[in-house]
Amino acid sequence: MSIEKEDNIVWISQILFRGKRKIPWEEVEEYLKQYVGKVYEISKTKDKIHIKADFPDEFSNSMDTVRLNGTAAKAKANAVQKIPELIRKAENKRFQENKKMKHTVDAQRGWYRYTTNFALPVYNEDGKILRYNVFRIELLVRCSGDGKLYLYDMVNIKKRNEQPA
Repeated sequence: MSIEKEDNIVWISQILFRGKRKIPWEEVEEYLKQYVGKVYEISKTKDKIHIKADFPDEFSNSMDTVRLNGTAAKAKANAVQKIPELIRKAENKRFQENKKMKHTVDAQRGWYRYTTNFALPVYNEDGKILRYNVFRIELLVRCSGDGKLYLYDMVNIKKRNEQPA
């Protein structure tokens, strides 16, 4: 099956956050605030993922984000445009025990990781789309004491090798 036909890819049509050397993470954080208080459902598992007020700050200032640069940083920043779709198309659910003391209250029942995919346009000098780069990213979701699932961050971004035309 060709990449264009894969239905698990979220297609992003524009680049909102760009930067040669540094992504404006404070702008990304501000953009993410529109999702706070919303709940989205993963199609395959029917898990309901809540967005809490701490998500924008964690996403924009996490250790995972700080170490990113270049294409990976640009991809993570621009993925925020499609958070609802990325959640809806997430798959490959995996459980992980909580290992950090700082999360003993907010992740009492551990963590889940889900894999999701998205594609970003690559432009030529004239601003026309040449192709799309496809990325895989993991949704890091904490499970609170009340059993609710909260999106905490999006981590481990990797560019996939195949590039749709």
